[in-house]
Amino acid sequence: MTEDLPEAHVNFDAPAALRKWPSLNNERCTGSTGPYLVVDGTLDECIQAFIAKPASMHHLYEIHTSPQSRLVSRVLSGDAIVELARLRDFL
Repeated sequence: MTEDLPEAHVNFDAPAALRKWPSLNNERCTGSTGPYLVVDGTLDECIQAFIAKPASMHHLYEIHTSPQSRLVSRVLSGDAIVELARLRDFL
């Protein structure tokens, strides 16, 4: 179990950006130029802002940050962000 601890370390102070895809009727617009900036801050701030959004809209958001481990990739979406929020609350 202790072998997994270094992999589980996440720097929640790392720079990150919460982005939202333009949508129509709660669906991503396919012809858009990409997601626009909602929050520019730390990974923790972006996770908090994401969790504050209605769950029915989570699929429209993603967090862009520097990869840290197998837990944190360059672009994080819905389920991955929720899991990071759980990890953050657990730690």
